[in-house]
Amino acid sequence: MGTFATGVTVITMPTRDGAWGMTANSITSVSLEPTLVLVSVDKATRTYQHIQASGVWAVNILAATQEAISRTFALKDIEEERTMVGTPYHLGATGAPIIEGCLSYLDCRTWATYDGGDHTLFLGDVQDAAVIDPDSPPLLFFKGRYARLAEPAR
Repeated sequence: MGTFATGVTVITMPTRDGAWGMTANSITSVSLEPTLVLVSVDKATRTYQHIQASGVWAVNILAATQEAISRTFALKDIEEERTMVGTPYHLGATGAPIIEGCLSYLDCRTWATYDGGDHTLFLGDVQDAAVIDPDSPPLLFFKGRYARLAEPAR
């Protein structure tokens, strides 16, 4: 799957102690009416526990300038980093954290869950969405590395 170029997102959710985030590129649009998106979460993680407990979460689509944020929420061995301390955010319509400066976001309520082997597929009903900066290029991931769009030919 490393040869499939993807955008980079951080999935965020409220917790009893604040907020939590996880870098993810396994998201997809599912339906327009109602507006549904899907994210895949490893059952053995604290992210899984938090998203199950909260029932609300946001897909923060990162801008090319937010590689450091992506790296922070991809850390598996430093759980404290994923509590969003030091990452500016505000709460969306559902109470899910929206990362400041993201390219766009989808604020979701869990619609359904499905078994996906060692992962659970969370289907989210989009409650609110916005494009924050339509002129910013997205952060991309390809072959295990971060990438950016090349300047278009003129």
